[in-house]
Amino acid sequence: MANSEKEQLIVKSSAENLAAAAKAAGKKGPPPVHLWNPPFCGDLDMEIRRDGTWFYLGTPINRHGLVKLFSSIIRKDGDDFFLVTPVEKVGIRVIDAPFVAVDVNASGTGRDQTITFVTNVEDEVTAGPAHPIRVVRNPETGEPSPYILIRRNLEALIDRKTFYRLVEHGAHEDRDGTSWFGLWSGGDFFPVIPSTELT
Repeated sequence: MANSEKEQLIVKSSAENLAAAAKAAGKKGPPPVHLWNPPFCGDLDMEIRRDGTWFYLGTPINRHGLVKLFSSIIRKDGDDFFLVTPVEKVGIRVIDAPFVAVDVNASGTGRDQTITFVTNVEDEVTAGPAHPIRVVRNPETGEPSPYILIRRNLEALIDRKTFYRLVEHGAHEDRDGTSWFGLWSGGDFFPVIPSTELT
């Protein structure tokens, strides 16, 4: 057997072991990956693209259940992402954010408004102090990339269609002498763009 074939078998076995461990650990709710400190076992040829698609060995993972399973054991340490089980920790590549917010529901108005997001892996969170929204502007184009914190230091990129739906729920508020267009949710105001840029 060629070395490359052996490597692929090892990588495949590692992915299967991770999936089995994630399934076992998540039987009673989200696995407590922040509490686990297993040895680092190297990098896995797994990548999450900006649109939320997972790739393994260069091929998209089309089984939603498997993607959801892997997404339950993601951890971010510093700037790096890992899949973590009680017995192993492997590095993966994340192009932007590990999740994508693909739907949103708003209720209430003004300061009493709540905005709830649903991700591509069916996480559901309501924006507020525990789940803040932040917007990063591209320094070259000025285009905004909005994110919401899903769990611990793991964010979801709010996709374009969802972001546009949020506009009708926005409001203008003064912050430190500047008027901002943004969103109220969970008692917090999240600035999105200076009001002057909308006129």
